[in-house]
Amino acid sequence: MNRELLLLVDALAREKNVDKEIVFTALEQALASATKKRIHEEADVRVEINRATGDYEAYRRWLVLDDDEVEIPAQQIGLSEARAQVADVQIGDYIEEPLEAVEFGRIGAQTAKQVILQKIRDAEREQILNDFLERKEHIVAGVIKRMERGNAIVEIGKIEAVLPRDQMIPKENLRPGDRVRAWLMKVDRTSRGPQLVLSRTAPQFLIKLFELEVPEIEEGLVEIKAAARDPGLRAKIAVKSNDPRIDPIGTCVGMRGSRVSAVTNELAGERVDIVLWSPDPAQFVIGALAPAEVSSIVVDEEKHSMDVVVDENNLAIAIGRNGQNVRLASELTGWTINLLTIDEAQERQAREAEATRRLFMEKLDVDEEVAEILVQEGFTTLEEVAYVPLAEMLEIEALDEATINELRERARNVLLTEAIATEERLEKVHPDLLALEGMDRQLAAQLAKNEVYDRDALADLSVAELVEMTGIEEERAKALITKARAHWFAEQSQ
Repeated sequence: MNRELLLLVDALAREKNVDKEIVFTALEQALASATKKRIHEEADVRVEINRATGDYEAYRRWLVLDDDEVEIPAQQIGLSEARAQVADVQIGDYIEEPLEAVEFGRIGAQTAKQVILQKIRDAEREQILNDFLERKEHIVAGVIKRMERGNAIVEIGKIEAVLPRDQMIPKENLRPGDRVRAWLMKVDRTSRGPQLVLSRTAPQFLIKLFELEVPEIEEGLVEIKAAARDPGLRAKIAVKSNDPRIDPIGTCVGMRGSRVSAVTNELAGERVDIVLWSPDPAQFVIGALAPAEVSSIVVDEEKHSMDVVVDENNLAIAIGRNGQNVRLASELTGWTINLLTIDEAQERQAREAEATRRLFMEKLDVDEEVAEILVQEGFTTLEEVAYVPLAEMLEIEALDEATINELRERARNVLLTEAIATEERLEKVHPDLLALEGMDRQLAAQLAKNEVYDRDALADLSVAELVEMTGIEEERAKALITKARAHWFAEQSQ
């Protein structure tokens, strides 16, 4: 009988083109299932088949746990009871007891058949999927086989993939029998086996379509640096030429717009703006906001944002329909873009200048005239006054060397005093506040100045109170308070 078992394994492996080990594993599960039915439905049974002889042995086993953690006596055993049987057993080990294995000929045929065939089907699917993935096809084409709860099941050769409803281009009416192209977004490995998940809305789909249409991209002469999409409506891509003789925008547009039109047709009429990429972030943002013309731009490296000034005639163009143009430009460049009119920019500049002027008058103990000179020369912080090279400050004609040295000395003293005060305040701050995601020492010191020393005190604040107290942006305030309150909800759920 054991020889027949080996012959059966060999025949199944050949017929289904799978590894023998998969068939052996399936048989072990079938034997374990049949043995379990004979003793206890909840029992944990292990069957081991000798790969060379076909002999097999069955064991019932129990997982060793702490005495108070045993919930399923048929599968688990307490540590004290286990050590009465095996002295050196540890938590997490198994205790096994040999069983009389059922004969192969008496196994419930249906159970064995189901287990074996399911295992083989899983192995076949995995093998086909691996063969497919080895070809590294990022864009796939197939026929919609059926629709399930709004999702399209796409047949790609012998493989079925899913195109979720939220990954379809809005207003696109796909039906069974339609041929469709999509980007392979991920492989979702579920209990039912691996499944390909497709997308027609991802920026990567747009990039791959251009790679198919523009040979210069595949050759490395033109490079797509970034892409952003409002699926079905509008998109932007940033391109760069690696050959000074090639115009990257013209290359992607094609003769009479043929290349970009082919991409647009595939994307259900989605209009694509092609932008010249620049290593200079400000220049890149200006290009991304086209066709709007930019009057001036101020870069804030710390906040990773830009204040972009446009005149009244260009404001609507820069914003775009429902904010589409500025939103896509922000996604494309990775910078937060704040659009301002010339009047708004001048008003903001005046407010900031007044705040800086008051800061210098208060901290440096100078009159308005000296503070105004510093503002006019472009100084915005005490650190700049204290540590800008002396040679540069001596170029200020309105101030003599003695005054400059005195200003530098005062600025350094103020900064030193504030640093000492900050460290003293931080000594009162609880470690859980400093460890909070999004928190930094400077912000923690500001909170401590307002007698907020721990996570619970922060959690008690409203967003408006936190913004007023620290001057941080509302989004950051919301995120910090949410994080600070997270442990409350965790405790409630427990």
